[in-house]
Amino acid sequence: MELTCERIPGLLNTFLHKHITYRHLNDQLRERAVDAYIKRLDSSKTLYTAGEAETLKKSLKGIFFDVGSGECTSLDEIQKDIVERYENMREVIEAYVRSDDYAVDPSVELVIDPDKRARPKDTEGQHSLFRKLVQFQMSNYISNGDTLDEAKDKLIHRYELTVKRAREFDAEDIYSQFLDAFANALDPHSNYLSAENNEDFKIQMGLSLIGIGVALTSRDGYSVVEKVIPGGAADKVGKLRPKDKVIAVAQDGEEPVDVIDMDLRRVVRLIRGERNTIVHLTVLRQTPKTERFVVSITRDKINLEEQAAKLTFETMEVGGEEKKLAVIDLPSFYGGRDPSERKSSTDLRNLLREANEAGAVGLLLDLSRNGGGLLDTARDIAGFFIREGGVVAVKDEFGKVQHLRDEDSNVLFDGPMVVLTSRISASASEIVAGAMKDYDRAVLVGDDHTFGKGTVQTLVPLPPGLGALKVTTALFFRPGGDSTQHAGVASDIILPSPFATDDFGESHQPYALEGSKIPAFVDEAANLLETSTESQQHYRPVSDALVAELARRSAERVAQSEEFAEVRKKLQEAEERAGVIRLQEILDENENADDTDGEEGEEADASGDGAEEDGKEAAEEEDEPTIQRLEAIEILRDYVRVQHAGGAETLTAEVRKPPPSEL
Repeated sequence: MELTCERIPGLLNTFLHKHITYRHLNDQLRERAVDAYIKRLDSSKTLYTAGEAETLKKSLKGIFFDVGSGECTSLDEIQKDIVERYENMREVIEAYVRSDDYAVDPSVELVIDPDKRARPKDTEGQHSLFRKLVQFQMSNYISNGDTLDEAKDKLIHRYELTVKRAREFDAEDIYSQFLDAFANALDPHSNYLSAENNEDFKIQMGLSLIGIGVALTSRDGYSVVEKVIPGGAADKVGKLRPKDKVIAVAQDGEEPVDVIDMDLRRVVRLIRGERNTIVHLTVLRQTPKTERFVVSITRDKINLEEQAAKLTFETMEVGGEEKKLAVIDLPSFYGGRDPSERKSSTDLRNLLREANEAGAVGLLLDLSRNGGGLLDTARDIAGFFIREGGVVAVKDEFGKVQHLRDEDSNVLFDGPMVVLTSRISASASEIVAGAMKDYDRAVLVGDDHTFGKGTVQTLVPLPPGLGALKVTTALFFRPGGDSTQHAGVASDIILPSPFATDDFGESHQPYALEGSKIPAFVDEAANLLETSTESQQHYRPVSDALVAELARRSAERVAQSEEFAEVRKKLQEAEERAGVIRLQEILDENENADDTDGEEGEEADASGDGAEEDGKEAAEEEDEPTIQRLEAIEILRDYVRVQHAGGAETLTAEVRKPPPSEL
């Protein structure tokens, strides 16, 4: 069975029937879907001028009536026009680089993110954008060691391939593109998965690349790192970060293949490979200074031992005695339905038992790189720190709310607790952090808020050959009644962080759903002993006074820290740059690399041994705690000191207020 125009109406109706918010095709959704479709056609804003895009938008006003009637001629005609536009772009670019006076201009500046630049006003502006893009692309080739003539040949061949791919775009591709654009207009996490995409479970569920342990997404023509999977090969190398752009891929000993504007499926196939083979990724990172570098990664399977929760201890003096602080790093909520599979909740239970046996007087739970995982496991882990009660609620597309409770009355750790989060902390980790905050169980430290993904996706299988629909069908809610969607979970004490930018967070995703609110379901018995009065509690609830005091002490340390000052400086510079890339920086970066480690790179390519040793050293560096984690440990020390002092605050459960803005 293949995807035809006649099948599109039924698939659109399935999206609307399942979706949490949009149940009918209204005017707002039509307009959003058309905008998303135009963006999909021309994600780099190079094919259409502003006027042409507006004309196309008007011509698509009746597209849903046409498609609903089984008529897709307009979609087919648009694709023919796209081919002509690519051919025109190729001709203009080839004439430009073949001209006798062409030279790379290091002074060129380019806003690389199309969302941050307007469409060209006219043909002259469009050709100016072509020339800037060419300068950027040529600088990448030259930075890889190509001569100017070699770079010209490669660039022209690249645009010839682009035209070829556009000509090969068949009816199923056209209809898949339209359906996926419609799904993206519903929210960022809904998709139409073509039959080809649906064959690869890793790609359809998270774009996880088997072999190097990286989740990629396609954005504006770039393959962007969404997540570095803890314990994977890339994590061990320690050089990739979320939001890095992969712009070229090379097999060991072969020439790099430019992957800008390449279909993500093809990029995935280039990166995947046999275990113990090496792949080289050319990466573009936009910080205050544009960085372009090559990361060599030996493909391998994810080692569960590396991914698993880990316990370490710190020490402090309390009442003249040396005491231990437990630090647990939980990179994901791993596990499965099979009882024989290792589960993060079981591991954490054992680690907490070990911490108690060691006499730990405080606990830091590090969720700062935890992108989520199993919902039931998150519920269980949150329950380790309260007696019993509601942990999370799930509201489905019909408005039905289901409360997931911790039914185990055992409290596995009842001492002072700090939870470290970041804007990378998402989904299930936000459930745990939100429960700890709403039950006044822990002090939250880190970025201003977590990622803010509070939605649930359901995979709807379709008949063979048609792929599947991924639809957002539910929202998560914290015990206090707030949704984690969009806003995430706010920290009590905010620390400067490289992730505190608009690039990180659900609220900055196109068409992100708004959060909502349900009645609170905080259980008053969560902190009571089984046969106690209200004054007999498992733990001392976090109070406003405690948070204010800890924030004051932390602010003093942060203000004196050179490392945190550097983070603030880079954040400010990045904001001022507004996504502008300067070609001179890319070329300078290449010259510096040639001066320092070019020979080492050749040796690593030849034998593979050098790459392995570099990976080991990088992994050791990656094990070093971040400055945010070190400060979180200091906050925990203060927490223990304040609680030991007894009279410093009245540690009673209060309605929290945000810490003072200056902190």
